[in-house]
Amino acid sequence: MAVIGIGAENSNDEVTQYQMGRYVSSNEAVWRIFSFPIHERHPSVVHLAVHLENGQRVYFTAQNAVQRAAQPPSTTLTSFFETCQNDDFAQTLLYSEMPKYYTWNQSSRRFIRRRQGKPVPGYTDVYSTDAIGRIYSVHPSNDECFYLRLLLVNVRGPTHHSNSYELLMVNCVDPTAKPVNVCNCLKMTLIGIKLSMML
Repeated sequence: MAVIGIGAENSNDEVTQYQMGRYVSSNEAVWRIFSFPIHERHPSVVHLAVHLENGQRVYFTAQNAVQRAAQPPSTTLTSFFETCQNDDFAQTLLYSEMPKYYTWNQSSRRFIRRRQGKPVPGYTDVYSTDAIGRIYSVHPSNDECFYLRLLLVNVRGPTHHSNSYELLMVNCVDPTAKPVNVCNCLKMTLIGIKLSMML
């Protein structure tokens, strides 16, 4: 039988040394007591949803399943389309530029024009900030959603899911084609647009 023992404690324990030697000033103590943020979070980043039409995530219970299925909740994407229908300035924006000029109101689940920030020249009551919009990434194997995201990155002011497809489906012969064909049309059209921009 073998018995192994540790003769001495670790004399180079940086965690213990930090905790024992840490000085908390009165300013930091009050700041932490009131739970103020220690690190600044700037600029703010707004995550923007990407989903197909009526493909947003819905949470339901047995009691409200029918109601939730009939009226799915609004997302940042559906609110973007609604805002583009009703607001002339929003029609000039890409989806990722929305948070710069609009705030996402979580309770009403819609974009509201900012009231503070730098005024935008040429538009009254339009203000901009440093907020960044980040569109969730989509894997290319999810064809329709992937190309919808590509459209949202490149097309300004679409008013509906189908509208964003129609804006670029110039070469597509059959608009009632299967999704794979629609994706092929979108691929070809996007490649054509990129090539024409390079010339």
